[in-house]
Amino acid sequence: MPRERKRIRPPPRYPAAPLQCPAVTNRDLDAAWTYHNATKHSYASVRTGGHYLDWANQPAPFKVYPALAPIPLPREWPQSGVAALSAIAETASAVRSALPDLTALAALLHHSAGITRRRTFPGGELYFRAAACTGALYEVELYVVCGELPGLAAGVYHFSPAEFALRRLRAGDFRGVLVHATAGEPAISRAPAIVVSSAIYWRNAWKYQARTYRHFGWDTGTILANLLAIATALGLPARVVAGFADAEVNLLLDLDSEREVAFSLVPVGSGGVAPSEIPAKLERLHLETLPLSAREVDYPAMRAMHAASGLHSPEEVAAWRGRTSAGDTPQPAGRSQPLVSYGEEQLPRDPVERVILRRGSTREFAREPITFTQLSILLHHATRGVPADYLQPHGAQLNDMYLIANAVEGLASGAYFFNREARSLECLKEGDFRAEASYLGLEQALPGDAAVAVFFLADLERVLQRYGNRGYRAAQLEAGILGGRLYLAAYAQRLGATGLTFFDDDVVNFFSPHAAGKSAIFLTALGVSRKRRPR
Repeated sequence: MPRERKRIRPPPRYPAAPLQCPAVTNRDLDAAWTYHNATKHSYASVRTGGHYLDWANQPAPFKVYPALAPIPLPREWPQSGVAALSAIAETASAVRSALPDLTALAALLHHSAGITRRRTFPGGELYFRAAACTGALYEVELYVVCGELPGLAAGVYHFSPAEFALRRLRAGDFRGVLVHATAGEPAISRAPAIVVSSAIYWRNAWKYQARTYRHFGWDTGTILANLLAIATALGLPARVVAGFADAEVNLLLDLDSEREVAFSLVPVGSGGVAPSEIPAKLERLHLETLPLSAREVDYPAMRAMHAASGLHSPEEVAAWRGRTSAGDTPQPAGRSQPLVSYGEEQLPRDPVERVILRRGSTREFAREPITFTQLSILLHHATRGVPADYLQPHGAQLNDMYLIANAVEGLASGAYFFNREARSLECLKEGDFRAEASYLGLEQALPGDAAVAVFFLADLERVLQRYGNRGYRAAQLEAGILGGRLYLAAYAQRLGATGLTFFDDDVVNFFSPHAAGKSAIFLTALGVSRKRRPR
């Protein structure tokens, strides 16, 4: 029998006054390494941490502004008819005018972070969202900064999934603040609306402690995978912008940056009235929000990591953009198997909206095989390139993908490296590694029972040298987007998927020597769900 864990006193509460973070800059790379190494999981660490879940103090799942009136969003919109696989693999071009109206904005928000299902249980009600999230804690909040749109006045708005409504934080066109904060990022300058994501530390740290900062990237990424796909389906150009002056964006959204921080911007659409000039002085609003819990526990390492990856000047932001540094792909260690070619007639045509509403996180995989064609479709469509300010040229990628194939018809069981340029799988070692996959996935059955476990690994040394500490955010965010696309590509094919955590160094060691020097970033398991949803 497993030994009973000793209940220990939780860490101290948030201090009354904000902690003063050390003056660490984005180029002080020890900060990222210190955080990364301190938050690694190992066989020993998960047995000696002593953390327990204080259910009586669980954070509320929604941010609530009690003094602001909700602006209801439309609950019906035309279906795009665009197949999910097409939506995740393509990007809408920047046309002369692609102005979203309130209905299009509602569709974007619903399919990115809206509530898709509710389940009642004796202790209350559980809300399922459009995108996957670690622990179903949904620490990511969405805001909209827009000019005048059909059906919506210019302003800064918070999206409330619980009521499916917006609350206006500021009246007027404040897009110019984001143009300035991004040092004139072209996609921001021409966008009629910008969706800003933030993340709340405590809502996820209640369960995952300091490792939560990694989850900011994963959970924002799965939301952005949906957002980019829906935008493409609606013909709205969209792009991920991760380089911005943090303090300016946090101030615009009136965030208490000790508890909640802006993490990404996604300009949506094109055309309309150009952004207004930025105001001479932007004031804090000090808007009241309901507390998440009776008390919040502080994990300073997360805030120190975020502060160390901050950008503060137009020069820093402009330097963030540019060509992605390419790493050297190791020589093939074994035989290489190209992805299967397939025709359009072989692709499922389920619309992206239907696939998002069908998506869940698989709780149990049947030990049934998928075909090599299905795996090829998954990899091909998920890795066609993420439109982002830090990924240039289009198709550049920070994360490499390593696979443990447990049950794929037409592919020998074993460990593989996905060579994106050659569109092939390079065999690192053959064999039945179901037990190893389960162990690497924090001793959970899911990656061992799945047909395939996909591990994202990044050369953090190269990433940090190019982008500074903010590259750590970028690597986590990209892995989340790619994982989110794998989710959608799996459910488009009536398969299942789930995201998982892992034993960091053991993952790298398993795929070495090929993966030597890299760091484990994320894990997605794919296969046949044991409990299939009704069609």
